[in-house]
Amino acid sequence: MELIDTHTHLEGFEKRGETAAVLARAAAAGVTRMVTIGTASDDWSLYRGLAERHPGVVYYTAGLHPCSVDERWSEEVAQLEAFWRGEGVLPVALGECGLDRFHLPKDDPARAERIFTWQRAAFAAQLELAARLGCPLVVHSRGAFEESLEMIEASGVPWSRVVFHCFTEGPAEMAELARRGGRGSFTGVVTYKNAEPVRAALVTQGIERLMLETDAPYLTPVPHRGKENEPAYMRLTAEAAARALGLPLGELAARTTANARAFFGI
Repeated sequence: MELIDTHTHLEGFEKRGETAAVLARAAAAGVTRMVTIGTASDDWSLYRGLAERHPGVVYYTAGLHPCSVDERWSEEVAQLEAFWRGEGVLPVALGECGLDRFHLPKDDPARAERIFTWQRAAFAAQLELAARLGCPLVVHSRGAFEESLEMIEASGVPWSRVVFHCFTEGPAEMAELARRGGRGSFTGVVTYKNAEPVRAALVTQGIERLMLETDAPYLTPVPHRGKENEPAYMRLTAEAAARALGLPLGELAARTTANARAFFGI
């Protein structure tokens, strides 16, 4: 059985010298490949280096996360295209990028609105770049689902190249995304007792476009919830997704792996 973790963050493991052990535990659990996701300029080169040192196992993306956006966002975004034009291993997608209202400051509405304006501008610039490069797009959307849909729709980025990572909306939102031709990927949240709407969204999407992720070191699946997440725990999410869809684990693993390979070109 082979699984691909389509969204993880290896920076912390690498800085602690734990990458080799993390990759070994992942391989032992059947997680043979993973995509480590860029969030700002301070991790893009680190992740390119990891992909170069672990070919065929680690792939990477480059993008500016909405929670990394500040008044200097344009300086960050201006550096992105070089990762597709330069030497070395190329990113397999642009992102994660998008909109996040959840983490805006609650005690300063004016500052929150200013930050959200920067987020929209940074997302628009990255959408334009993704359209020009013709690459897959990894979207972070929290508390801004409709606004994210509208911006992508206006950008001209093909919906077949769009994944909303860590999908935690419900079945109605998934139906809207699927109708356009986009997809969601699902995390260990599907193992949580109170996550029935997320499991319903997974079922609404079905297996045809389904991809799975850890979003490590966050969102650790049951029974390890409360501990640091890592790619080896992908199997637990896969087992929960297989139960929700009524599929054998082997079939779900094969289908989600094929979906991930096709989407990211890996």
